[in-house]
Amino acid sequence: MQRPAIRIVDLSGTPEAMGAAHGHSYAEEIRQYTAERVRLVAEGLWSGGPIKPGDVIDLAESMLPAHERHSPRLYAEMVAMADAAGISASEAVVVGGFTDFVDTVRAVVDGGGAHPESVVVDDCTAAIVPDCRAGGSGYMAQTWDMHAGATDRVILLRIKPDDAPAALVFTTVGALGQIGMNELGVCVGINNLTATDGTPGVVWTQVVRHALEQSSADAARDAVLDADLAGGHNFLVFDARGVGYNIEAMPGARPVTPVAGDAVAHTNHTLTDSAGALQGPRPSALDENSRRRLSTAQRRLDRDGVTEADLMALTRDPAVCQVATDPYHVESSGAVVMRPKTKDFWAVWGLPSMNDYRHVEFPS
Repeated sequence: MQRPAIRIVDLSGTPEAMGAAHGHSYAEEIRQYTAERVRLVAEGLWSGGPIKPGDVIDLAESMLPAHERHSPRLYAEMVAMADAAGISASEAVVVGGFTDFVDTVRAVVDGGGAHPESVVVDDCTAAIVPDCRAGGSGYMAQTWDMHAGATDRVILLRIKPDDAPAALVFTTVGALGQIGMNELGVCVGINNLTATDGTPGVVWTQVVRHALEQSSADAARDAVLDADLAGGHNFLVFDARGVGYNIEAMPGARPVTPVAGDAVAHTNHTLTDSAGALQGPRPSALDENSRRRLSTAQRRLDRDGVTEADLMALTRDPAVCQVATDPYHVESSGAVVMRPKTKDFWAVWGLPSMNDYRHVEFPS
């Protein structure tokens, strides 16, 4: 359970060049990870019922036009990554956007009907600490929690696109991006939400990268609000000016809560009525887990003078740092702490409670 420092992949140039470098760097891992994720969808534990692998790919293929419309350059990067790794563009949708993709499977294949409790998982604890609570320079931080098999796949992309701001992006092999901060100080984080209104739209990892192309938290918020979302995620955006928002983003509802004078924390249950109306049923044990993590984050961050050490300690708290157990096998696969005003970025690979954070510089 102890890991080395997080792996860093430097990507630069055109979307096609960046995608090809990503795919070539981890081709075998991407193929293995893709096979694992297609199998998880097909088996039905995460998607509401068994489905043929060919039908999984057909559904993913139906989502490709939405990705190309949303961002032609990010779509080109994804396709180039897939080509270099030896998978199809459809498979890239599954491996890159798994938790949104299963929302789409349940809604499209199961007709939005049966929604077994086994498909609901608790992924990630996130927080924004406003400037006034952190000595004038606030933070965004979160764990990234996923099925334990994903921990081996964690990497950090250090990107310098030709046509967008440079950024540091926590992700997994084959995925465009999951958490990050760009060189302008715009930060984006997430929590998983289980939506009942999934649709063949754009998966969350492309939305994260699109938000990281923006110059402010306001523009990043609008990037989330304007996207044709495939499934449910909570997005947190924060910038170097101290502006931040929490967005409970379902395909059919996207309530926004601005960050004000107190820290904002979020886990895996909705906190607004409009998003809650589209949330899948939650098993009592997972609901208690999510509420316990939220309460822990709120309690620990309800004070002035919060530092990066405090946020790292939060990610290591036994109530927050998840260890894989039956039947869901979800664990904290890593974590990130970001301070946009100073452009400081720390990331850890594996359980934060057992591994060390690494401070990462932007590309030169």
